[in-house]
Formats: sequence, structure tokens, C-alpha cells
Amino acid sequence: MTTNAVTCSEAENKSPVEQSLDDFHDYLEFNNMSSNTIHVYLYAVKQFLGLYHVISHDNLMLYKCYLMEHYKPQTVNLRIRALNCYMESLKLSSSKMLMIRIQQKTFLENVISQADYEYLKKCLIRSGNMLYYFVIRFMAATGVRVSELVQIKVEHVKCGHMDIYSKDNKIRRIYIPKSLRVDALKWLNQIDRVSGYVFLNRYGDPITPAGIRGQLKKFTVLYDLDPNVVYPHSFRHRFAKNFIENCGDISMLSDILGHESIETTRIYLHRSSTEQKQIVNQIVNW
Repeated sequence: MTTNAVTCSEAENKSPVEQSLDDFHDYLEFNNMSSNTIHVYLYAVKQFLGLYHVISHDNLMLYKCYLMEHYKPQTVNLRIRALNCYMESLKLSSSKMLMIRIQQKTFLENVISQADYEYLKKCLIRSGNMLYYFVIRFMAATGVRVSELVQIKVEHVKCGHMDIYSKDNKIRRIYIPKSLRVDALKWLNQIDRVSGYVFLNRYGDPITPAGIRGQLKKFTVLYDLDPNVVYPHSFRHRFAKNFIENCGDISMLSDILGHESIETTRIYLHRSSTEQKQIVNQIVNW
């Protein structure tokens, strides 16, 4: 009874904004949003309400201008999507903001090369760091996002795939290729991991995306690698580049990566900025 009384009291003491954010959190969870998306969306709504307090057309336009002055276009559109989702949860869909247009690049930037990827794997094996050897190998061989990587379990490795449920209840299947499965299961057997999450920290808890980013930064110093190309999403790019070069099926790649539009996937048909530079340097002598 005491616990319930405290809970009720806490609920009564919440401000309208806090209660609104709690309701929005519940709405996002009900719609199967990932924990990372929930965190990002809540941050955007808190930012808006902290600046303007009240949802109105003028305030939404002011917020859009504020975002465009302070953030990159991709971040601007992410915050706009968050506010639109918030208004949808409040049945204010007619007030939705239009996202800004982003000029599609004709090249990829900051993608780890195949040579650097192989070099990093060798360095990790040499130092006995098999945990992070498989972290980067899973990312580069499956195309998972880092938020999805930390959800992989031994059971997924055994069956060869993991199903991810999107916000609209669609299923995206992440395939674990046979060669990776064989090597990973050998490693898991050596460390007596028979079930549960594959990637654990020293305390036995699942490693976090932030933890992975931090470790990758340390590897750039330790192994003298370019920090601009050693980050989680770079290995997803590496997977996509290798897939399209070896298979050529852009529609299948789009499905594997979980892109909403195949247009997003078309960037992998282009060479990276580094590759373009190398080709120009090689052929242009006039």
C-alpha cells in the first residue's frame, strides 16, 4: 500500500510537460520504436518544449529555423520527424512540419577501406581481443546498425539470422553468413557462452553502442588508423559496398539494410570520395 501511495503521489506532482513526455514515451513503446529512437525523439521534444513551451505554427517554424542554424540537415530532419511523431501522438497531425530537402551526394565519405578492415582484424587477433574482433566482423559481415548489434544472441548465431521488428510491425531479417557463424560458434564455445547476448562487457552486461564507439576510438590510436573511418556505421558502409560490388542486387541490399526507400541505398553504387580521388590522380595527367 505504501509503495502505491508514493507512486500516485509522484504522478500527481508531475508537471504537464513531464506527464506529456511520459505519455509520448508510452506511445513510442506501443509502436515498437527502438530504445535509441525513443531516446532521440524524447530529447527533441524536450528541446522544443524547453525553448518554446507551447505547440503552435509559429513556434514550430521558429524551431525549424533554430535547427537549421545549429545542426546538420540530417539532424534537422531527425528532430522534425520526432516533433511530427509527438504531434501525431497528440492527434495534431494537421500541424506536421515539412522536412528539409537534402542534396544527394554522388560519393560516400569516411568509409573504412577493405585493407584497413583486414588490418584491424589482424591487429585484434594478434592482441587476443576476440570480443572486438567479432564486434567489427559482425558489423561488416551483416550490415547491422550498432544498436542492433548489441541485441544479437547466441541463439541467433546458431540459427543464422535475427529478426528485427520495425515501428510499423514489419520484420527485417539480418542474416549471419555461414563462415561467420562457424567462427563465432567456435569462439562462443571456447568462452562457454551457450545462450544469451553475444557481446558482453567485463561485468557480464551487454556492451552498449557508446562503449563500442569508445573502444573503436582507442583502436585508432593503438593501431595508427584514421579516426574518421573507424566508427560503427563505417562497417555497415563496408558491408554495403562489398555486397553491391559482389552481388549487384540493390533491391536486396535495400531490404537487408532496412532502408525505407531504395533511393537511400543508391549511394552505394557510387565510389567513395577516397576512391574518386585515387582514380583522378591516376588517370589525369593533362
